[in-house]
Amino acid sequence: MTELIKFTKMHGAGNDYIYVNSMDFPIENPEELSIKWSAPHTGIGSDGLVLIGASEIADFSMRIFNADGSEALMCGNASRCIGKYVYEKGLTDKKTVTLETLSGIKELQLTTQKTADGSHEEVTEVTVDMGAPAIGETALEIEAGGKFYTGTVVSMGNPHLVIFVDDITQIDLPAVGPLLENHPLFPNRTNVEFVQILSPDEVRMRVWERGSGITQACGTGACATAVACMVHGRTERTTKVVMDGGPLTIRWDEGSGKVYMTGGAVKVFEGELEI
Repeated sequence: MTELIKFTKMHGAGNDYIYVNSMDFPIENPEELSIKWSAPHTGIGSDGLVLIGASEIADFSMRIFNADGSEALMCGNASRCIGKYVYEKGLTDKKTVTLETLSGIKELQLTTQKTADGSHEEVTEVTVDMGAPAIGETALEIEAGGKFYTGTVVSMGNPHLVIFVDDITQIDLPAVGPLLENHPLFPNRTNVEFVQILSPDEVRMRVWERGSGITQACGTGACATAVACMVHGRTERTTKVVMDGGPLTIRWDEGSGKVYMTGGAVKVFEGELEI
């Protein structure tokens, strides 16, 4: 017997996921379906599957499954898209939304405006309270593919290795990304960011995501990047992080120690699938 599942494909700075309201459409095998649906030619094509659910400790919950079926702890881009989803679907009328994740409860601040015809409000931007970073080794020497790199270890609820380079166009990300992700120094694997400083308030970053490979953007990666830049005195506390899919604005608040990420969220299309 087949079952019809409604989904929405959304992206934040090009980081695209398939979103399913699991309160209406419970899914028993998200790991398997994430692999199947994320495939670019035989599926929908995405960086993974996101389930929006109920929560006893927040307004909603989020579970994220990468394109390889592994479950992620947190995703800033997906969080922003969930803010847009729940507001525009009428699941909440709040403009401050709390979200339960495997990295704790995150707070979403929604910016809205009337549509051109004035019929309803739409979410134009979302700021996510990403919490305080955990900073590890700031000059980790690591070898991969016969080359040596110096990285900064930062956790934004998930692990990141931030590496500064002079020219980001010279990095062979498909070759070095998987080597660093699966390096023996990281038994649980890691996300990898290569960063070129453009100015005191703007950087260029490319990312290799744990479990997904090259993606257009990574919210937690942008946050980890901004934190590493500030730790090394390379940027100010508010930084524009420009990724393949577009920019995010990251602010590391000196008073609270928290990192705030601001950016857009875009609905690509909606559809139905049989399972």
